[in-house]
Amino acid sequence: QAYDPFTVVDPASVLLGTAGPVAVDEHWDHLRHDTGYSAVLWISEWPRIDVAPYFLHSLVFLQDVRKSISIVAKPLGTGEALRAIRKEKVEYLTEAQQGARIGKITDLSAEQEYADVLARERALVSGHVDIRFSGFIAISAATRDELASAVAATQRAGVQCGCETRVLHGQQAQAFTVAALPLGRPVH
Repeated sequence: QAYDPFTVVDPASVLLGTAGPVAVDEHWDHLRHDTGYSAVLWISEWPRIDVAPYFLHSLVFLQDVRKSISIVAKPLGTGEALRAIRKEKVEYLTEAQQGARIGKITDLSAEQEYADVLARERALVSGHVDIRFSGFIAISAATRDELASAVAATQRAGVQCGCETRVLHGQQAQAFTVAALPLGRPVH
């Protein structure tokens, strides 16, 4: 029911074995399936400042858009997390030195990002795990025009949440499996 615009299903009678479309035709930026069209957006940028727990409210409660939102949290191993943090620290310091050399004034957002990296490093050294988040939004509509309108509305709602979303070009079928179907599949 999350992806099929004309399905009327009693949630209590749905079987996992019948989840998903019967037929799928993948295009560069969307899928055609059963009675509708779908497109998957990737949340490519999360807010860079502290946000309230309800920061996704305008995206989750977006009216008149049939969507499924999936957030995948992948714990990173200590070694991988430390390498990622070191890389981010080196990038920040290199960029700051280069900016100072040409007389560029650092902005608050860059300083906040560096403070966040240091906080993640402190948490990791204290024994906490670092987590990489991936977010996907599967949007479905009855027609191609309705889908384009729903994608645009969803991207605007994402901006209101402080997130940047991108259509996953060339990966719609794989992304649809992760974003729309209740299969608990990992993201590769």
